[in-house]
Amino acid sequence: MRETGRLPLPLRKDGPRWSTVVAERSVLGVVHNITSATRLLDLLAVFEGDERVQVFFTRTGSSELDGGTEEFLTSRGMARISWQEALSQPFDLAVATSRGGELHRIPFPLVGAPHGAGYNKVLSRERKSGAFGLTSEWLVHEGRVVPAAIVLSHDEQLRRLADGCPEAVPRAVVAGDPCLDQLRAGLAFRAAYRRALGLLPGQRLVVVSSTWGRGSVLGTPGAEVLRRALAELPADEFRVLAAVHPNAWYGHGAWQIRHWLAPLTESGMLLPAPETETWKAALCAADFLIGDHGSLTMYGTALGIPCVLGAFDDSAVAPDSPMDRLGRLLPRLSRTVPLLPQLLHAARTQPDDPGLAALRQSVSSAPGESARRLRRLFYSRLKLPEPAHPAATRAIPVPSPGPAAPRLPHLPATLVTATADDEPGDGVTVRVRRFPATAQRTQSRHLADAHLAADPDDPDPRWPRSADVLLVPAERGLLPDEVSGSALARRFPGCALVAVEEAGHGCTALFGDGTRLRARWAERPAWASFAAAASAAYAWAGSGPVPLRPGVRARLTVRAGDHPEAGLVEFTVP
Repeated sequence: MRETGRLPLPLRKDGPRWSTVVAERSVLGVVHNITSATRLLDLLAVFEGDERVQVFFTRTGSSELDGGTEEFLTSRGMARISWQEALSQPFDLAVATSRGGELHRIPFPLVGAPHGAGYNKVLSRERKSGAFGLTSEWLVHEGRVVPAAIVLSHDEQLRRLADGCPEAVPRAVVAGDPCLDQLRAGLAFRAAYRRALGLLPGQRLVVVSSTWGRGSVLGTPGAEVLRRALAELPADEFRVLAAVHPNAWYGHGAWQIRHWLAPLTESGMLLPAPETETWKAALCAADFLIGDHGSLTMYGTALGIPCVLGAFDDSAVAPDSPMDRLGRLLPRLSRTVPLLPQLLHAARTQPDDPGLAALRQSVSSAPGESARRLRRLFYSRLKLPEPAHPAATRAIPVPSPGPAAPRLPHLPATLVTATADDEPGDGVTVRVRRFPATAQRTQSRHLADAHLAADPDDPDPRWPRSADVLLVPAERGLLPDEVSGSALARRFPGCALVAVEEAGHGCTALFGDGTRLRARWAERPAWASFAAAASAAYAWAGSGPVPLRPGVRARLTVRAGDHPEAGLVEFTVP
């Protein structure tokens, strides 16, 4: 950041001469780190469209976890000045979403607000009975209450403020939670967010939220909770998105986080950058949540998303806070019970849980009113009449494609359970469930009788060497007639079936005894692929309903596990 030199144009003495717009008031946004900056932008949205107000930004330099903050401000074109320069300017108002830094040095009115879902955390230097931001340790300097106004999101925080810093109570303003208002408004656009995140019709989204610190989801050894979500949830029926806290993301470096999680993103996990609003869109799109003691878990619970705690650091949570109650109400992820039944149990039991119903109301006591209340507070401090148009909640943007895991040139290895059964009225149904092989650690119950499907050109030789089914994409240019005498057959003599992709996501399956079976999607659902058709052929042939002799034809229902959309596959022996 530029610490010396010329000030931004509107702050210079000759600024009015060169400025295009001459604002009547100036506001200073005080940034502690990226986490506080993103919440600060939620609050400052009330000034959108008002040319009377110019906003500048400064960094306190007080955070040990402020990596990426300068890039965040620069990439958004935010006019910024150094901390020392900020203290010498005659701003009309300052807004801070963290208590960190020498805020007592600010010589103009300061509005303090939380940077998460209320006040739920403790820090080591404060009394264990109080929450960070609600005690005199964070509000008083040399006998003086520092903020001119203290934004609370719920009336219950008034009691805790009175316990921790009674002299600050007259400065408290209950203004609701702008983030929760955004999320609730965003539920109407759930379908748009799901499409933007790449979800296919019928797929369910599991958001795995991780705050920062060793007690978080990401802090578990080997990212075990994230890996387990990928390993145990069928890939055609579920997508997994990891929402990682900025302090973890930038504390270690974005490259390092992506590098650590590369095996999971290559297996299909979504990993958006945390400084974007993709995590908000993901919560609106989510079907399940695996969380910890971070604010995102509280927001997801407030939205009614079925939730299981993948981690929870009780020592970091303020006693008698909503987060403390959340930790006691939500189930902890069991290591011995399969993941999917735990998620489904949460979905069945949590909607009618009276304790959770009360907890959902504890995030904001002014639902839908935050924009109006915050605008009234800020404009009254600026001594400006509010704009004529009503204050409104800002919509969550539809996520745009960002940096993604590199697309691999080979098909990922998958462990597939495929069973062919007679079902009344439907004839034979083949039910296929596919799981990324690289995410597995042990032979678990969900992989009983699974076969391995792999790309023969996968650079990791353990997969094609052990494969029951080899998958040859059409782009390799290998025709079925060329397989039997090719080097492919000689390289993998133990493979039971080689599937060569053909038009319409179908394939020709070649068995080790020379038998051919053509599989064509007569009715192709969104999740269909030639790999799924190949596994269905493998299961049907193995069930032995009819001998695979020339002229045999069959039409089977194929399902991706419990996905609601089934397909029809025609099998033909030429």
